[in-house]
Amino acid sequence: MGRSRKGRDVSGWVLVDKPAGITSTSVVNKIRWAFGAKKAGHAGTLDPDATGMLPVALGEATKTIPYLAEALKGYDFTARWGAATTTDDAAGTVIATSDLRPTEAAIRAALPQYIGDIRQVPPQFSAVKVEGARAYDIARGGAAMELAARDLYVETLALVAMPDADHAALHFVCGSGGYVRSIARDLGADLGCLGHVLHLRRTWVGPFDVEDAVTLDQIESLSQTPQIDALLKPVALALGDLPMVIATEAGAARLKNGNPGQVLPGPGEYGALVWVAHNGRPLAIGRLRGAEVHPERVFNL
Repeated sequence: MGRSRKGRDVSGWVLVDKPAGITSTSVVNKIRWAFGAKKAGHAGTLDPDATGMLPVALGEATKTIPYLAEALKGYDFTARWGAATTTDDAAGTVIATSDLRPTEAAIRAALPQYIGDIRQVPPQFSAVKVEGARAYDIARGGAAMELAARDLYVETLALVAMPDADHAALHFVCGSGGYVRSIARDLGADLGCLGHVLHLRRTWVGPFDVEDAVTLDQIESLSQTPQIDALLKPVALALGDLPMVIATEAGAARLKNGNPGQVLPGPGEYGALVWVAHNGRPLAIGRLRGAEVHPERVFNL
């Protein structure tokens, strides 16, 4: 594995089954070191105590992160009734309790109001910026904030099981910017019993499924070895929700330089966001304008 002082040019996705007890940023740093990569990033932060799918992008794959950020994400979580916490999960301090417990019928009746286009207030301990500072930094200092509600699309919120009166297992699918902790908090408040997240696992992000992910232990066992590249998934895997068009030879030459380039007839209407392939590899992402694509991102693969 040839390297420069700044790292090597390696591109692709590493699908990580994130363990509890580590931040998403720490996972990215471990992956970057293991691959000796120049550049790395992730698509969608997971809370430190959460587990599951964390897609890590290396090299040119980082250019697809903004597009993957808009993809739907699936979560399985357990809500614990009877207590509200500072963080809206089990890591926080209990700030209020209730002896009330919801029935299955009451839970099912409350769920529809959380489906579709909703407004959601982020947790106090979140990465939302307040006057230039992260909310979690302000919250750690003991200050309470009034965070503004944000738009969120929710495709699914379903009750999976009720193991006992204190807990409910739910499945949640949402768009960009959703907080499972806020769902548990608000649902508990609406049911009159209070609530927070006990366990949280992300099962998929867009085209990436946790069943295809590898563990940190697997990655670390191959760190800094040639064999580690076998864990890489193609850059194009993140582009599965976008139509693909093929560049002509002349169009490819122009697109490589960031200019509009001609493509062969293919899927996508005028103005649609598409990705362009050339010689079997991603070349660019851009807007289709007739027979040309106007690039927003150009890949160097």
